[in-house]
Amino acid sequence: MESLPDVPRVVQLPDGTYTYTDRLPSSPQQYSGPQVIHQHVHQAPPDRTVQRIALGSGIGAGTVAAGVYFGPLLVGVLTAMAANLALLALIAAVCAWGVVTVVRSVGGEDGKRAADSVRRTRRR
Repeated sequence: MESLPDVPRVVQLPDGTYTYTDRLPSSPQQYSGPQVIHQHVHQAPPDRTVQRIALGSGIGAGTVAAGVYFGPLLVGVLTAMAANLALLALIAAVCAWGVVTVVRSVGGEDGKRAADSVRRTRRR
């Protein structure tokens, strides 16, 4: 009868891990306690708190992705609209000042009264 090959046994190493006998290291290692790992973190990972809260509440990854994409887009659009409105308000103020100045200088006594009434109306 032919002899069967040796079946590897499972043994416990001194550090507490298990391995097969055919995979034992050739030279026995000395266990010197826990291994110290030095980790150098150069940059913090991105903060995903909002995504975790959103996904935890069950709204889904598609909604989170849409918020991540359309959020900055919405901020950009609102900023552009605010800049346009500010420019229009500046143009309107300059035009009103120009009209009041022209009416006051050209109109004589009637022009001064008209300018005063416009100024009083704006104060209210």
